Parts: sequence; structure tokens; C-alpha cells
Amino acid sequence: MALDVAFTADPTTSSSQSPSLGEALNTVDIVVLVVYFLLVLAVGFWSMCRTKRSTVDGYFLAGKNMTWWPVGASLFASNIGSGHFIGLAGSGAAAGIGAIAYEWSGLVMVLVLAWVFLPIYIASGVTTMPEYLQKRFGGRRTQLFITVLSLFIYIFTKISVDIYAGALFIQLALKWNIYVAVVLLLSITALYTVAGGLAAVIYTDAAQTAIMLVGAVILTVFSFVEVGGWNALLEGYPTSIPSVRLPNSTCGIPRDDAFNLFRHPVTSDLPWPGVIIGMTIPSMWYWCSDQVIVQRSLASKTLTHAKGGSLLAAYMKFLPFFVIMLPGMISRILYTDEVACADPDVCQQVCGNSVGCSDIAYAKLVMQLLPGGLRGLMMAVMIAALMSSLTSIFNSSSTIFTMDLWKSFRSRASEWELMIVGRLFVLVLVVLSVLWIPVVQASQGGQLFIYIQSISTYLQPPVAIIFLCGCFWKRANEKGAFWGLIIGLTIGCIRMVLDFVYPAPLCFEVDDRPGVLKYVHYLYFSMLLSFITLVVVVVISLATEEPRPEQITRLTWFTRFDPLEPKEQVFTVEREITTASSQTGTTNGREAEKSNADSASSVSSVRSQSRFLSAVYWLCGMERRAGGDNDIPMAPPPPEQVIASLEEKPHLQRIVNVNLLVCLAVTAFIVGYWA
Repeated sequence: MALDVAFTADPTTSSSQSPSLGEALNTVDIVVLVVYFLLVLAVGFWSMCRTKRSTVDGYFLAGKNMTWWPVGASLFASNIGSGHFIGLAGSGAAAGIGAIAYEWSGLVMVLVLAWVFLPIYIASGVTTMPEYLQKRFGGRRTQLFITVLSLFIYIFTKISVDIYAGALFIQLALKWNIYVAVVLLLSITALYTVAGGLAAVIYTDAAQTAIMLVGAVILTVFSFVEVGGWNALLEGYPTSIPSVRLPNSTCGIPRDDAFNLFRHPVTSDLPWPGVIIGMTIPSMWYWCSDQVIVQRSLASKTLTHAKGGSLLAAYMKFLPFFVIMLPGMISRILYTDEVACADPDVCQQVCGNSVGCSDIAYAKLVMQLLPGGLRGLMMAVMIAALMSSLTSIFNSSSTIFTMDLWKSFRSRASEWELMIVGRLFVLVLVVLSVLWIPVVQASQGGQLFIYIQSISTYLQPPVAIIFLCGCFWKRANEKGAFWGLIIGLTIGCIRMVLDFVYPAPLCFEVDDRPGVLKYVHYLYFSMLLSFITLVVVVVISLATEEPRPEQITRLTWFTRFDPLEPKEQVFTVEREITTASSQTGTTNGREAEKSNADSASSVSSVRSQSRFLSAVYWLCGMERRAGGDNDIPMAPPPPEQVIASLEEKPHLQRIVNVNLLVCLAVTAFIVGYWA
């Protein structure tokens, strides 16, 4: 889940005015960065060479042949973007450990995905989440609505946050122009995303996960050594008050509940009922029905491997608390006057933004504590976080655009056409990402991230409720789902607009916002929005016709083991295959002479094909047949052409189930300890 924190450094600052966080990167650091880029490209091209990329399943689902460890690493890397390193550390510096609840909520939800939701998705044989809604409810309007909404969320929230955070860190450390940095990174990510598909994304995510964890652990060790250990952190944080503060205000004073996970239900920044319930619904959307996450699990070769991947991701979700948030809190102790600046004029001098500078906490540690070489490694960590998130978003956005929008209007599109469209849409996303930079710059830095969280909180609950009802209530129908979605999103958008019009006041300002903003926390609003959507879905579904049998079979938790097809449909398909075979045999006899006559010209055509074009086809994994057969439109394969089995080997099933219990027990202990 994204974090409710604010970016406060301003990337619009020119290189000559960039705040100084320490020594600049030296030659050794630059060498480390170059080695990192070469490693990523090598892994990307290696994965391209071992994966069949010329089919829909091969490109969008990695051939459904991924084992548990790259799936788990990719789940973790897709979630932990550069926004986490900047935002989570900044949140720890500003308000303590409260925001880690987003991470631990996601820890539980990724396990819910594997054990509860994923068996339904696998049984249904879908490639995308909008496709599941189309099968479950029928019609096209809900599917298209969710497709457009998902693309909106990806392009205008996730991409913008990751690019902003990565560009901020790069500019602070390298003093590069923001456009040069972003264009360079996007070019590299687009290269292996376009060429390799999901397989290249997953394997490069796995490599970048290792780089992120090694670098983050090294910085954590340096941070704790510098501050004096665990007790020094517990004692030093409450007293880390900047020397310059506004009088008669709470600005710059650490929260009394900084080390509490569950906070006051009315007056705190993260009320505990909202954390338990209001945070769970958006987290369920992100981990259980978002294309970026579910697509990685669907690429697993078996359900057991998918569960193993979720377990690996869940275990790694414990780490951000120790390697990102706690270092951010240490940064406040070590550099109180800069990281925790409370006077707007001082903050303007420190980081170029009067709102505050807590989000330079992680970058400050990197540039001040680490020696040459390790600074370059941490730059690689930040870039790895940015690239892994962007490649995941690019690939998933391309998948839902191609399979849900393009195929809706081009129902007889060939696989060749779908591959071309999928790759071109990645390039479109790259261009949109670059064009989005001026919007990010105009957002005054510190306010954008909070607004992004508002968008997520107000748009995700209705979608989560729709998936929840579709998966676990057989009586839910298309009318109930569609109108629940429309009404829920309308209410959410009204609250979102109010948040834009009336932003939250700073610590020294009077709160004169309308009561619905002032007294109804956004997590409480998430709970209310979920309840309203659920009521609408239930009432309208009960008042209208029941779903047809084909909208239930293998599409809910209770029907996931239903037979694949009714017998009469199987016989119909067999008769069609037999008829087609006999027709093909007759035609082949008449076409033999023509085929022989054309063979010579076909061979010469292939030989005359330019080497450049051949290289392009190889790079994209496109298998071009002689004679231009790819230009002939082919009917798309049946929707349930390949459906993975839900069967699991008993001994492996016991292993993952025992690990599930262990992981949940550790989660309960650590949440209870910090509650």
C-alpha cells in the first residue's frame, strides 16, 4: 500500500540551488551504478532468451511457468518503489511508526490473495482482473469501467509518485537535470519491458530485490552504529526538537504516540479503528484485485508456487520497518534541524519547500554516512526501486489495455496484433510519464503525495467491494455491481474534490475546513464508503434477476471446483474440430500444388528481409512466418483455452500451510508488541 506521507523537497529546484546533503558521488560510486545497469540489462536479456514471448500467455503471463521465488521477489519489488524509501522514511521521521500499518496490512492481504482469491482467478482462466468481472457479471460496461479506472490510477498516481520520488533522490545526489534522469531511466526500463514481457519484468525484479535488501541493510547498520544503538533511538527520538520553531505551536515537536501503532480513535493522525478496518479495504483492493499484483501470481506454474511466492513476499514485508522506517527516525535524531525543520523559512533554505523537509531523511543518511562505493550502491537501490515499480506498472497497464480495451473493439485480433499493441502501449506510457513531470513540478512537491493517498482511499473501496461480492456471493449480479461501483465512486470523488479544494492546514494554521473533512478521517470515510457500496450492491442484486449459471460456474469460491464445461458444449466443440479437420484435409489436397509453387518465392522473401528487421523481430520475440501469414487475422483462442489446475501435492501443501500459520503468528506478535 502507498503511505500517507508528504514529499517536501522540491525537484523544480535547479541544480545550482539543489540542497547539499553531503559529498557528491565519486568515481567509485559511478562505477557501481554502471555495473548495476549492466547487471539489470543482462538479467533482462537472459530472461528474454529463455521465455517464449510471441504468445499472449508468454508475453503477458510469462508462460504461466514461474516458480515461487521470482514470483515472491517480484511481488515485493513491485510494491516497494522509490516512493517507499523516500516516503516511509520521511513518515517515520515526521510522525513515528504509525504508517508501517500500511505495510503490515499488506502483509496479511498478500496471504489472503494466495489462499482465498487466487484459486478463484485460476479456476476462471482469466488474464486480467477486468476480464474476471466480465465473466462473473456478464456485459461489458463494468469491465470497461474498471479498465479505464485502473489505467487512470496507474498513470496519474502510481507512475507519478514513483517518478517524483526517484527524480527527487537522483537530483539531490547527482545534481542531474530531472528530465535527463527520468528519460534515461524510462528508456532502460522500456527496453526490456517491451522486449521481454512479464518474464523479463519478474526476473529483473528478483535481481533488484536482492540489490535493494543488501543496500538497505547496510545503511541500517551504519545508521544504528552512528546513533548509538536501539536504546539511543528510543531515547533520542522524543527529544529531537529543532532549535528554531514557531512559538505557540506544535511544529517540530515529536508525537507522544510516535512508537504506538494503534493511536487515539478521534484526535490522532491514524486512528486505530481506521487502521484495522478502513485501511484493510483499500489494501484488499491493492493486493487481491489489482492487476499489477495479481498478474504476478497468475504467472506461477502451480497454485502451490503462487502460495510460496506470497509467503516469500509476506516475510519480506517485515523488513521495511527495520530497514526504511527506523533509519528515517534515526535521521531525524542525527540531523534534527534539517530533517525536522519547523520554521517555514528554514525549511525553504534546507530543501526548497516551506512545508517541511522530513522526506530528505533517507537521502541525508545515504549522502552523509556511507563511504564511496556504498553511496553508489544506495543510488542503485533507489533506482532499482523506481525501475521495478515502473516496469510492473507498464507491463500490467499494457496487459489490461490490450486484453480488455483493444480486444473489446477488435474481437478477432490475431496474437500478432495483440503483441504489437501491447508493446506499443508501453511506449505510450513512457511518453505520458515524461509529459507528467511538469504536472508533478507544479504540484508544490509536498502536497502531491497526500493527494495521491486521497485518490487511492476514495477510489479503491468501491472496487474492492465489487470483487468481494463477486467472489463470495453467488447472488450478486451485474446491475448491483455496476450501480454499486458508480454510486460508490461518485461519493468518493466528491470527497476527493473537497480534499483538493480544502487541503489540510499546516501545524501553525487554523483548521477552517468543512466538518466532513475536519471531523471525518479519511480512513473512517473509507469504512463508510465501503458500507454504502455494499448496501447498494446487495439491494439492487436482490431486486433484480439472478445471475445465469455460466456467470457462477468456476467464478466464485463455492463453485471453483465445478466441471470445466457442460458435456453438450464439449460435444459441440469436438464436432466443430472434426468438421474443421475434414475441411482442412480436402483443402490441403487442392492447395498442395499452389503451396509448392509459392515456396520458392516465400524463401526468397525471407532471405531478402533486412537484417535490421530481423533483429527487431528477435528483440520483441515475434515469430514471423514466411509468406506474411501473420498479416492474416486469426480468431482469438477460446477464453478458457488453458486453465491451471487447483490440485496441490499434499506434502507441499502442508509445507506452505505450516508457513502460513508461522507468518500469521509472527505478524500477530509484532503488531501486538507495537500496538
